[in-house]
Formats: sequence, C-alpha cells, structure tokens
Amino acid sequence: MITRRQALPQVGSLVLLLGAADLAFGASILAVRVWPAQAYTRVTIESDRQLAAQHFLTDGPYRLVVDIDGLELDAQLKDLVRKIRPDDPYIDRVRVGQYQPHVVRLVLDLKQPVAPQQFALAPVAAYQHRLLFDLYPAQEIDPLLALIRDKEAAEARAAGAVRDALGELMARVDRLPSPMAPPPLAAASTPSPVPFTPAPRVPAPPTKAEQERVDRLIIVAIDPGHGGEDPGAIGPSGLREKDVVLALARQLRDQLNAQPNLRVMLTRDADYFVPLHERVRKARRVQADLFVSIHADAFFKPEARGASVFALSGKGATSATARWMADKENAADVVGGVNTQVADAQVMRTLLDMSTTAQIKDSLKLGREVLGRIGKVGKLHKREVEQAGFAVLKAPDIPSILVETAFISNPEEEERLRDRDYQQQLVQAMSLGIKRYFARNPPLARNRQL
Repeated sequence: MITRRQALPQVGSLVLLLGAADLAFGASILAVRVWPAQAYTRVTIESDRQLAAQHFLTDGPYRLVVDIDGLELDAQLKDLVRKIRPDDPYIDRVRVGQYQPHVVRLVLDLKQPVAPQQFALAPVAAYQHRLLFDLYPAQEIDPLLALIRDKEAAEARAAGAVRDALGELMARVDRLPSPMAPPPLAAASTPSPVPFTPAPRVPAPPTKAEQERVDRLIIVAIDPGHGGEDPGAIGPSGLREKDVVLALARQLRDQLNAQPNLRVMLTRDADYFVPLHERVRKARRVQADLFVSIHADAFFKPEARGASVFALSGKGATSATARWMADKENAADVVGGVNTQVADAQVMRTLLDMSTTAQIKDSLKLGREVLGRIGKVGKLHKREVEQAGFAVLKAPDIPSILVETAFISNPEEEERLRDRDYQQQLVQAMSLGIKRYFARNPPLARNRQL
C-alpha cells in the first residue's frame, strides 16, 4: 500500500501541467487569492459551485496537502503558484497538479508548523462560493509579551543612538588642542611638556528609577476596519475603505508610540481579514487601556458627509443612522469570511454580551475628546457621540469607540481621505483626543502576568 508520504513525490510529475487542456469539470474556478500576514495566512478559492476538499499535514518537511474534488486543473488554479509572496510567514511555495481524474491536489510547502482551518462560505455580496484555508501558527505568540519586548527593544535602540552620539562628541573634544597646554618652547634642548589630556568622563550611575523596569505600560488598541476579503466601502473613484483606514492606523500608531510609556497594538497591520470577535479578543489579550476602531463608511446618497464617533449602547441606537451604521459594520464577518466552526466562537459571542455601564461611560468620555478634536479638522456628521450595538465595541473592560473619519461615498471626502496632509490632520486630531483622555482619566496599574 502506498502511504500518503510516499504518494507526495508523484505530485512532482503533475505540477503545473501547462501543456494540458484547461478544461473545467463540474465547478469552475473564478479566482484564487492569498492574504499573508504574521497573524495567519489565508488562501481563498472562489468558484461558481460549492467545492469539497480534504487536507492533511506532513512533517519533515512541513507540508499541507489539499485534495479538491470535482475539478480539472485550469489557469486560475495554476495562477496560485505565482501569488505566494517571499515574505509570507507560513507558505514557502505551492505546487498544483491533477492528482486523479476530477481531483486537483495542492501541496503547500510550509516555513513552520501550522494549525490549519478549512471552511466554506456561501455566496454573499460580490463573492460566489468560497473555500478557505487559514494557516495559523501551531503555537500562538503571547501578544502582551511581544509588545513589551518591542517597547524595550525600541528604548534600547534609542539609548544606543544617544550613547553613540555622545561618544562621537567626546571623541571630537579629545581631538581638540587643550587650552591648558602651554605653547611649545623655542629651545630644542628643553623637554616638551606632557600634553594635557582631559580625564575620561565617568557616566553617572543609573538612578533607581532608571534601574527599575517600567511597571506601567499604557496600551492602546487601534483597529483598522475590514481588510482582506472584506474591502469595506468603496469610493466613487475606487478608494477602498480597508486601505485608507490601515494607512491612518499606522500613522496613529507611530505618533502614539513616540509617547513615553505608551505602546500601540494594531488589530491588523496588513491587508488581511480579522473577525469582529477576534479584534476584541486581541485587545483584551494585551490588556488594552483603550480601543479605537477606524472606519470610512459609505451611504446610498453621495451628499452624505462628515465624521462621526460612536460608542456602545446598552439600550439601543441613539438614532436611525447609528443603528444603520452598526448593522452595516456588524455584517463585516459575513463578507470577510469568519469560521463559525471554531470551537471558542460561541464563547466569544457570549463574552461580547458582557458590556458594562462603566465601560460605556468611559467610552463616551473618550469619544467626546476625540470628536472635539476631529471637529477642528473637518465637518462633523453629528456633534454628539452616538451610540449603537457595534459588536467590535463590546469589550466589557476596555473603553471603546468607533471613528467614522468621513463618508468615502462622498466624492469630495473621498479625495480628502486620499490626501496625505489631510490624513495627518486626522491622525493628529485622534492622537490629541486620546492623550487628553488619558490626562483626565489616568489608567490604573496593570497586573502584568506574562
């Protein structure tokens, strides 16, 4: 009997059958997409009919082998080979072959052990049937520990740069003639005086505060909406919400990270999809002090304009617009593709219902600070913080707001969102609002157990 491991080499003769006729059997492949990220890599196969697939893992070397039934090898599947990027953290390369009649085999050579998730999605929005493979690291990284190590490494680099600059300055001073050295004597027979050499500077011993590790790290979770399979709203000229909010989030991260004792965690730092409950979970895992979700929504009327800030509501939406916005944002999981078969999905949904009055009260304070600053940059859609049941704001212990920076469906606002200078103004406004909130509401000390 031929084992699966023994069968793998046979795939080599089937890889990229470029001379074979590209005939579809049963389902037709419409597109293949790859979304690489440090958090996980997603491979999507979109077809006009539902696909059935099986997969298994091998080690030495690490491989994920996928057999898809009811297919003949075609150009779309072959195109998957060139879509693997060199910087993909998990996939090294992909090989594609006609394993059996009507069965296509994908062999994903892996860079590290993975915990794969396979699931299918029914047609929704612009997509038809999708078969998805999410490749997560076999061992999840502690995000709080990673944040602290990142902060300490940044501080060490900054301190090293200061030391290097001081060392270069002292070296230049050493090369200067000493003002205390007497002029040379004319008589050659007279011994020359020993030149004066400044005593080396002895660095002051570190203070007690400097020796102690910072015991209070303020953490802000910044959440760029949408991503990956979910583009979010799209402007008249094609600007995608997922792209502009990621650009804003990165700029806001860099600006806030320049503050002492503050670190930003992005729920996504690249173009990939993160389910709503996972965004909340990421913020809670790093014990975030604040959660700010950034969006740029659309409306069915292009004249709608202005920025808005939303907090969670425990009683219902404060307006029909707020309720419409919440329903629209809460549908992101359906478009982006969430795996409802994950074991802890029900647990997370239960957690999201544990909102507290204190959290909403603090969220409103944060929202007012940010809204007041944004109002100095551009037009506001509403001058008060609105409330609705946004799923992404339901962390029970983290003040959370959702910022709609503008209506991307408005041609003028889309153009402003594309402008780098206007982006910087928005980022500056959000940054000032966050800093004012912390100045008036200092966070409590974190019990850091790593």
